[in-house]
Amino acid sequence: MDDRLADVPPGTEAGVLADRLKERIYATITMIAVVVGLSFGEVSALGAVATVLTTAVGLWLAALVADQQAHRTVHRHLATGRELRRMLYVSSPLLSCAAGPSVLIALAALDVLTLDAALLAAAGVCVVSLFLWGCGGGLRMGGGALAALVAGLVDAAIGVAVALVKAAAGH
Repeated sequence: MDDRLADVPPGTEAGVLADRLKERIYATITMIAVVVGLSFGEVSALGAVATVLTTAVGLWLAALVADQQAHRTVHRHLATGRELRRMLYVSSPLLSCAAGPSVLIALAALDVLTLDAALLAAAGVCVVSLFLWGCGGGLRMGGGALAALVAGLVDAAIGVAVALVKAAAGH
């Protein structure tokens, strides 16, 4: 067995795990844009959490519709059974991207911190996540600590760039 796949759950293809991580990274980048945009608006904690949750659900539904349509077009039938379970498994991280921001917004609703601080902290947590995934990927590729650090910094820079673009646009 390939050493790089030693920690992959039995019966799970590496490609499925890669697709799942891709969805999570995509959702994290999208969530950065959402929470930074919310920080520039006049929104309540309830409105902010509703936006975060509907964004996650919308991303998830869009992925499922796209996957099902692509499957139907290529295979000439709807995905069912194992194929549908794979789609649901791969796309589920799109929903989890709302967890961190929702918890931070809930803390703002409880007056533990301001809503602006919660939204900016959520963006920060998302950027740190990108950094950690980049580092993890760099380490798994066998490039050593320096290569992992560079990979993490590049991924985090993408998240920061998204935040800066949203901030520069003022929404």
